[in-house]
This record gives sequence, C-alpha cells and structure tokens, in this order.
Amino acid sequence: MKIRHSDLRRNDEIFYGTMKFGKLKDISPINFKLPNDHEKTTNLLDRLLKDDELPQVYVGCTGWSMKEWIGRVYPNGTKANKMLFHYAKQFNTIELNTTHYRIPTLKTIETWRQSVPKDFKFCPKIPQSISHRNDLGMNGEAINQFCASVYELRDNLGCCFMQMPPYFDIRRLPMLERFLEKWPVEIPLAVEVRHESWFNNSDNFNQLFDLLEHQNISTVITDVAGRRDVLHQRLTTNTAMIRFVGNGLHQTDYERIDEWVERLKYWFSQGLKTVYFFPHEPDNLLAPEMSEYLVKRLNESFKSTVRGPKLIDDQIGQQISLF
Repeated sequence: MKIRHSDLRRNDEIFYGTMKFGKLKDISPINFKLPNDHEKTTNLLDRLLKDDELPQVYVGCTGWSMKEWIGRVYPNGTKANKMLFHYAKQFNTIELNTTHYRIPTLKTIETWRQSVPKDFKFCPKIPQSISHRNDLGMNGEAINQFCASVYELRDNLGCCFMQMPPYFDIRRLPMLERFLEKWPVEIPLAVEVRHESWFNNSDNFNQLFDLLEHQNISTVITDVAGRRDVLHQRLTTNTAMIRFVGNGLHQTDYERIDEWVERLKYWFSQGLKTVYFFPHEPDNLLAPEMSEYLVKRLNESFKSTVRGPKLIDDQIGQQISLF
C-alpha cells in the first residue's frame, strides 16, 4: 500500500509549513526527470579510485522529535527523551537542523553520541551565526566553538553542511573562498547555494564548484519542484549529499526516487564512496514512508551499507511493509 497525496487531511498552510524553498502547490507542469550529470562530474568520476568496498549510503530525516511517529516509527509509549534512541534504530543518519540555531554543548553531544549505534552519522547544519553573517563568522568565535563541539561526535560525525542564505550571490564568492581556506580538514563539509546567480551563468557556476572541488568540499544537490536549477548534478568529491523534497507521497515522488536509485548505482560503479540522502516530506510526517521506499529500492538494486526504517502497524504492534 502507498499513502497517496490525497490522503493528507491537512490545510495548505500546515502542509507547506516547512521546507518552503522551491515548494509548489501545483506540480502538474513540472518535469521531474533527473538532468544528465554535469560534464565535470563525469571528469571527477573518471579520476576516482575504483575498488570493491561497499558503497556507504546513509538515509535519514530532518529531526527525531516527532510525536506523530509514535506507534508508526517509534514503539507505543515512547517518551521524548528516548526518541533519538529509537530513531537511530530505524535510520543511520540525520539532517541535524537543530545546530543551525544553536551550538550544542559538549554534554548534549555526549548524550547524542551515547544514544546511537556505531554506524549512525550525524550531519550537523552549520549555525546561522556563521552561514548568515556577512563575514561568515570569521571574525568571531562561532566557527571554533561549533567545530570543537561537533568534533566530539567522533565516529558518529558524518558530513556537516552549510546552507547559504538566499541572498548569498556570486559577489560573495571571495568571502566563501576565505572561509573554506580556514575550515578544518578534519571535519567533512558540504555546501548548498540557492541564489540564481550561481546557476544562470556558466562561468559563475564553474567558479563556485571548481573552488569546492579544489578545497575538497562536497556539494549539496537539492531536488525540489520549484527550483530545478539547484538540481545541478555536479559532484566535487567522492561524497554527495542529496536533499529530496517530496510532495506528500505523490506518485511522482516514487518515480523520482526510482530514477535517483539508478543514478546512484551508476555513480557508485564509477567510484563514488558515500551518499547522504535526506527525503523531505511536508512537516516531516511522511518522510519515514519515503525513506522506507528508498531503502527498499536501493537494496533491490545494489549492495551497500544502507539501513532504513521498518514501520510499525500500531493496530497489531508488529512491523509492516507498505509495498
């Protein structure tokens, strides 16, 4: 069984309350077909080392504090202080948006780390006190504080990501270059840009992504209905981060996932090592269903380290499959 878009009994204000970037109420005119890889992605893949190691695939959501998941993702009776523990049993990564608003204390980091298994990866979002400052935080202590904090996640640290504000345009490239030169190599980083100036001019595009490749910084690829330009298919390292924005489990969500699985299969065959894939659905409610479908299709297509949710039927207290 697949939950349909029409099954969501929610008003538009709530339905589109999160991840507003690129969201559309009417997706009927959108061509969701994945574009071809950028030519420099092909060049990068040609240079990557091919080996027999299993691809590292991490699939997760954008938060764990979801009481709506109790009885479906978490066991009945799950308390708030146990949600991360149960989340990490179901997923092997998380897009950690809470760090965008505050730098976690070392005590919080330790609590998080002790709540998850060894194969789980946190992907912390760079604080807005860094990404949204004119100097990208280079004249203050926020960068050092953040890096010192997340570094204590140790083996549970995945790839941090910096989401640049909508107004961050090509004129700010020199500032980004100075920032990346100072970023500690011990902490993996991916960058997401949104301003149209990066995408409507090929010289601008290449300046940015060539810089990321030179600095060994990964790219964030965002697949969302209303901004197909940010689906740029430009890889810069052997790691990719994909933020997939669905439309309430509309049929096109499944079709898009199927196409992504084929693209990932190809990338891994060409030497890509690691992918972090974050399915977004309205208000995070149906992201587990989208994740379960993604993991099922991945496992059908190739061998990897991926693991994903096994949803619970709250009527009988047993895990179920939606397919």
